[in-house]
Amino acid sequence: MVVALAGATLVALAAACLVGSTPLGVDRVLTALVGGASAGDRVVVWEIRLPRAVAALVVGAALGASGAALQGLLRNPLAEPGILGVSATAALGATFVIYYGLGNAGALALPMAAIAGALAATALLAAAAPRVGSVVSLILVGVGLSSFAGALTALLMNLAPHPFSLSDMLNWMLGTVANRSFADLAPAAPFLAAGLVILFAGRRGLSALTLGEEAAAGVGVDLPRTRRLVVLGAGLATGAAVAIAGAIGFVGIVAPHLVRPLVNHDPARTLAPAALMAGLILVLADIGVRVAPTDTELKLGVVAALLGAPVFVWIAARRRLPGG
Repeated sequence: MVVALAGATLVALAAACLVGSTPLGVDRVLTALVGGASAGDRVVVWEIRLPRAVAALVVGAALGASGAALQGLLRNPLAEPGILGVSATAALGATFVIYYGLGNAGALALPMAAIAGALAATALLAAAAPRVGSVVSLILVGVGLSSFAGALTALLMNLAPHPFSLSDMLNWMLGTVANRSFADLAPAAPFLAAGLVILFAGRRGLSALTLGEEAAAGVGVDLPRTRRLVVLGAGLATGAAVAIAGAIGFVGIVAPHLVRPLVNHDPARTLAPAALMAGLILVLADIGVRVAPTDTELKLGVVAALLGAPVFVWIAARRRLPGG
């Protein structure tokens, strides 16, 4: 399945290079990729379409893997960075940097702020998980955290000193990969890669957690280590994703749900296909954004929410939650 998803993702990336306001044939795109086309074709492919598609892919992969890991850690298929407030707190960190103009201090200022917000949220959720009475309560904690972070972000937007900063903040809230270049991806890429590596390093403990914490500890799983790895990995990956594209929700719950039956509901085996599926979804969604016949280009985060929110409601309606 991983091979099939990887192949489909490569096809989607190729399609993203072909589709756009300027029609390019397969021959022109291939020639541009190897550097033999006209300067105009090279600019369209290497500086506009390919970086945008790669941004959608890596953001989706980060959110998909983070969602799958959080669902395994919390033993809750409704867990996801957006639902639990991780994306909102990361967006708050990025908005804080934009509001105070701290982005001029260096390329790492914005990704570091977004990652700090995401780490704070995941740490809070990991600490609250063993103490709340049900998964419903944990979801409510995440909703409250998301609402509070959203309120603080709205306050910063309300106090924005000029329309330009307000526009930047709004872009982070709605989520987009438009106008992203490889230079924009570079500052967040190390943190995103580190987050994914850490998540995969802690994946083995997630399978044992399906038996419950006591049973997992009984078979030798180091629960505190697993919790730390998932919190740190999800915080780094989600924060980096928000630093690249802003807040994009629901893909982190939809992708794991789609692939989980194909891996016998094993949380450890869900991470890789969930990452690829989420990346594929966002690349295809961004292609749809670009070709949609609208006067103003839709934001990727808006489209992801329109597609993902009904799926979230369907998953919640099908599942009987303890304490619900």
